[in-house]
Amino acid sequence: MRKRLLTAAMAALFTAWLAAPAATAAPAKTDPTTKIKHFVYMLQGDRSFDNYFGTYPGAEGIPKDICQRRVVTGPDESCVKPFELHGKNVQALGAGTVELNNQYDEGRMDGFVAAYQNQGRDGSSAMGYYDQRDLPTYWGLADRYVLFDHFFSSTRSGERVNRSYWVSGSPPPTGSPGAVAADYAKHLTIFDRLQAAGVDWKFYVQGYDPTQTYRTSSRTTPTTQPIRVPLLNYPRFLDDPALNSRIVDLSQYYRDLDSGKLPAVAYIASNGPSERSTRSVRSGQQLVTNLVGSLMVSSAWESSAFLLSYDGSGGWFDHVKPPQVDSQGYGMRVPALLVSPYARPGHINSDVLDYTSALAFIERNWKLAPLASRDAAATSIDNAFDFDSGPRAADVRFNEPTVVSAPAVSVTVVYWCYGVVFCLVAGLVVFAVVRSRRTTGAPPAQPPSEGPAPRSVPVRAKI
Repeated sequence: MRKRLLTAAMAALFTAWLAAPAATAAPAKTDPTTKIKHFVYMLQGDRSFDNYFGTYPGAEGIPKDICQRRVVTGPDESCVKPFELHGKNVQALGAGTVELNNQYDEGRMDGFVAAYQNQGRDGSSAMGYYDQRDLPTYWGLADRYVLFDHFFSSTRSGERVNRSYWVSGSPPPTGSPGAVAADYAKHLTIFDRLQAAGVDWKFYVQGYDPTQTYRTSSRTTPTTQPIRVPLLNYPRFLDDPALNSRIVDLSQYYRDLDSGKLPAVAYIASNGPSERSTRSVRSGQQLVTNLVGSLMVSSAWESSAFLLSYDGSGGWFDHVKPPQVDSQGYGMRVPALLVSPYARPGHINSDVLDYTSALAFIERNWKLAPLASRDAAATSIDNAFDFDSGPRAADVRFNEPTVVSAPAVSVTVVYWCYGVVFCLVAGLVVFAVVRSRRTTGAPPAQPPSEGPAPRSVPVRAKI
């Protein structure tokens, strides 16, 4: 009897064990469908396409003779033309939903200056733009890789909503605190899909502070961590160690590259070098130089792609009317660059895209289900790649034009030659002066010609 009971108990345990793996075992690894095994997606802040690339050759940039009126209606006929920001220090425009909607003006795209003038502010700054002198890194990357000139923000509703589209393909939950918490529990992100499929991922945060979450910080100020990092608004990404451990400081990105452990999908959020202000335009480029350059010299380069875009126009002028794909938008056009050994070299991609176009690529590359209607219908960034050629070798020259390389010459030898020439010339001059003093009635001696200056050797910019 005991033997039969023991046998039955063992059979029951075995049956239960067979049923358990689906709930407890780690999911099987999902291989990518393209040659991209590492996809890095970074979002900076508050720039329009015309503000950064409005004069880039070949792109759909600032139209000739355009001028925005200071008031949309009324007797004042004065207007502001686009102007160079080079050497100028202008304040951030601070555009919210109201200003952006007024600039859009029901699709007329004529309120970029008036949106501020109507508030008693000088709106002329909105028409300023940068060029290659101010953006050597980005223009250099556009020359060598892919520039998107019809990449739109997902909505005109501000940074928080755009960054929600960045990770989830839909706007964030709204309402009372209790309702929002309940809705976030059901609100899926691309990282939920990746986790369930066993695809490695990380969210790298510059200056990461684990104590700054929606529980302790504002959800409305663009510079706060819960706005920059949407996952910090989800209780499960704070409380589940399996998820929370994947939100890490940006310094880990460089360590992961060094150790060959860059995840399949990586998101990056900056802090100070966000490019929202004039001062941070330069530091933002330096950060991107470090991030992309480190990727290029790592073992991950030959199977990677780095996509850079911006979480809204910030109130800066852009002349292209965004398509109205649904009740939310699109929002204004923003800069976007793709850097990859498979990116089409020097290509301007004009597909109509938004943040969810990158989600669509991630989903198709790792065979994941869409998150929402927007990413399900989005045009993917696939056309920016050329998988029939490549991978191309990394090109880490960010801030200089392409030049013909000169023969390598030792810097020490060059300076030694300079020193010898200087001493010879100085000696001849002294000798001539002394001789002229000893020779009465003779005209002063003239120093001999120095001859042509030594040819300078171009030095490439290095990371």
